[in-house]
Formats: sequence, structure tokens, C-alpha cells
Amino acid sequence: MNSEPDSRLVTTSLPTDAQLRVIFTVVVVLVVALTVSAPYARLETQGTEIFVPAYAAAVLMIELVTAAILLATFRVRGSIPLLVLASGYVLSGVLSIPWALHFPGVFQNVGLEENLQATAWIAAIRRITFASAIVGYAAINPSRTVRLPEQWILATITAIGLFVALALWVILANGEDLPPFMADARTTTSIWGYIPALSLALYAIAFATLLTRRGSTLDVWMCVVLFSLCVEILMISYLGGGIRLSVGWWCGRVFGLVGAGTVLFVLLSETTGNYVRLARATANERRARLNRLTAMEVLSASFAHEINQPLSSIVNNANAGLRWLSRDDPRMDKAIEALKMIADEGHRADKVVSGIRQIFVKRAQERVSVDLRQVIDDVIARGTLERLLSGVDVVKQFPPDAMLVECNAVQMGQAVSNILDNACDAMKDGGGRIRRLTLRFVDPEPGEVEVSIADTGPGISPDIVDRVFLPFVSGKREGMGMGLMFCQSVIEAHGGRIWIASNGPSGLELRFTLPVDTARVGDVES
Repeated sequence: MNSEPDSRLVTTSLPTDAQLRVIFTVVVVLVVALTVSAPYARLETQGTEIFVPAYAAAVLMIELVTAAILLATFRVRGSIPLLVLASGYVLSGVLSIPWALHFPGVFQNVGLEENLQATAWIAAIRRITFASAIVGYAAINPSRTVRLPEQWILATITAIGLFVALALWVILANGEDLPPFMADARTTTSIWGYIPALSLALYAIAFATLLTRRGSTLDVWMCVVLFSLCVEILMISYLGGGIRLSVGWWCGRVFGLVGAGTVLFVLLSETTGNYVRLARATANERRARLNRLTAMEVLSASFAHEINQPLSSIVNNANAGLRWLSRDDPRMDKAIEALKMIADEGHRADKVVSGIRQIFVKRAQERVSVDLRQVIDDVIARGTLERLLSGVDVVKQFPPDAMLVECNAVQMGQAVSNILDNACDAMKDGGGRIRRLTLRFVDPEPGEVEVSIADTGPGISPDIVDRVFLPFVSGKREGMGMGLMFCQSVIEAHGGRIWIASNGPSGLELRFTLPVDTARVGDVES
């Protein structure tokens, strides 16, 4: 059994400020109610017996529900004090049924035999056993736990059932041999005076032990229960003179219900809160699992998308080399050139894989200070060599000074390459319009480098323009929807931003920013 404390359980957590305010309010209400009702405690009421079953039903419901929550917590924690306290609530709730059934003047009209002493003896057993249960709860070390709590619960319920059956048999079958507690239907004998005195003594022991320990929110609330029970006994047995159905008798019963009901409310609210937290944790776990699956899909699709370009180039160069070798007059120089390009593309593929992998790991990425103009020029040169930019008029509007940024050149080059490839594909699908690709550096915010890449294609459909950077969203018929997502991941990983500056029939303009490498800029200026 796990005995590690759980700060979310009312049995192990400390009371919050809000709970302390509620406790203070309950105590003040009980004190005020006691003060107001004390002068009228000995006044007898007439015809109030009909409320006894309702009171007993309320006691039964409150105490059995409280016991159920405590037993459920015991099943989780296995703490023996919880089992002892729950046993007291179960016993008290069960005994409220025969107490009400034998109450004089209540159920005798339906054929139940009146037993003057039965109700008093049942009430005495309820008070003494419940007080003993609270003392046991306070005295036993909360760290004491048991294994197989389900079997302990079953054994405890069985023992309580046997005890109740034996006690009722003794009271109902041999009641005449027991000391009399009632002089008549409303007045108690002097012997009854020992019961409230013993109960108060047990309450005081439990109260002092709990105040000394103050180990949990439940301990503090049990102190409130003990206080309400002390007020109940004070009203019923002392201020009310032990007179049944008097104002003091009823007020004491109500005070006891208020204390027990408040604790039940706290237990229910804490249990509901735990279920809410559990539901949220489960939902978050499912969401995290779904995010992990989505991330794996995005990662695998990114690999497929980014590695496809060097692989396509390798295949094209291999086919070209085979054609040069299969001629009647083989061109070895062209074949060697094709093989060199295959080797270069193989190294490029390896760098692409390494660059993608670095995006998704948390350790520091390999970054150096580079001239962003040179990165873009390399991408344009490679595209021209691979005939990806064939038929496209590339216009560069670069400043004469170096645009230094700190980045992973492979990742940034791949991001720019994706943007250019998308622009070229869009212009090829645009019919007979002029194919012009304009790359320029625009006036950025201080500390940033801002690049604009504009094409003369048909633009992006308005239906997806707001989702174009999401994974698996593509404006091309056979597109994977990973290119711009990859670009956004790279640029944002380097502290930059990317967005669509304009979109329309005359073309699309993408812009992105990167932080300036201020250290290297200062070195260049100096």
C-alpha cells in the first residue's frame, strides 16, 4: 500500500484560507445559535414527534454518505484511522433507524410495540461508540496502513452488522434487565447523566489530540464536528434538562446535523474537486498523446518532404550519367560530372536530415554567423543548376552591406529553398503570365533582418490562407503541406517570424525576419 501523502486529499492536505473562514463561520453560527436558544431550552413542544423520522432520515443519509466517502478514501490510502472513523459513522447512521422506530409516540400507531427504554439505550450506544471512534481516529498514527483494504472494509461492515444485531437483541429482548434511562416518555433518570458526561470526556480527549496533531484538513473539520456535538449535548442534557422534544432537545439535534452536514459538504466538494482534477489530467494526457502522434506524423512527413529534393536530384543525375555512358561515344567527363553531383546531393541529403533532427531536439543547435545574402544566393545557384528556376526571371534587390545573422545555414537554406520551390510551382501553374521572382531586403524593425520573396503566380486560395503554415495544408494538388510548416519551424526556432504580406491574383509575397547578429555587426563596423 502506497503511504506517500497526497496533497489533494482532504485527509492529508492542510486547510486552505477559504476553508478556515468557513470553519470560523460555522463555529460563530453555533455559538450565536446556542446563546439565542439557551433561555428557551426547557420549553416543551407539542406534536413535534412527527419530525423524528425526518431527523433520523437526515442523520442516516448524512452519516452513511460521509462513511462511504471515508471508506473510498481508505481504499486508496489504506490508513487505519480512516477505517475507524468510517466505522463510527456507519454504526451511528445504522442505529438511527431503530432509534426512530422505537421512539415513543411515533410509529406505535402502525403496530410497533412501544419500548420506553429502547430509544434511550440505542441513543447511548450511538453516542459512546461514535465518540470512541473519533478518539480512535485521533489517537492512531495516520501513517499506519494495511494491505488489501477491500477485505478490511468487508470485515468491518460485517462486524458492525453483528454488533448492531446483538445490541438490538439485548435491548429489545432483555430491556427490563437493563438500568432504566427514562422515567417517562419525556424525562430521563439520574442514571442517564453518566452518558453525556462520558461522551463529553471522550470528545474532550479527541478534541485535544486533534488540536495537538493538526495533521490535515479532516482533522480540523472533525474538531468542528466535536464542537457541534458538545453544543448538542449541552443543549439536550444540561440546558434542556434532558427533556425530550423540548426546544433545547430539538436545537441540539439541529446543531449536530449542521456540524455533520458541513463536514459532508466539505468531503463532497473535495471529492468532486479530485474527480475534476482527475478528468482534466486524463484529458491533458490524451491531448498530449495526440500531440505526440501528430508531432511524429509531422516529423516523418518533414523528412519525406525535405529529403525528396536531393533524392530527386540524385535520380536525375544518375539517369543523366547512364545516358552519357550508354552513348555510342561515351562521354566520360559528363558521367564523372554527374557522379560528382550525385555525391554532392548525397552530402546535402545528410545535412538536410541532420538539420531537421536538430529542429526537434532541445539541446543547443549548431549555429554560426552567416551573411543571409550568401545563403539566398547559394539556394538560387543550386536551383539554377538543377533547372528548377528555368524560365523564371530572378530579381535580387540586396543591399551592398552584409546582412549578418546567427543561424544554422543548412536549415535556413532549406527553408528558403522551400519558399522558392513553392513560388516556382505556383508560377508554373499560373498559365502564360510572366514568371518573375523578386527577392529583396526591406526596412525591418531595429535588430532584425527582413526578407521579402514575391512571385507572379495566382496566389493562395482564400480558403486556406489562414492555415497555410499548419501541417498537411497545401495549395497544390499533390502537395504534402509540409514545406511552409517546415519553414515556420526553422525561422521561429531561430527567433524570427514568417507571414504572408500580400496575396492576390498578381502573386504572393512572403516575408520573414531573423534577429541580427549584433556582435558580428559591431566587429565589421569596427
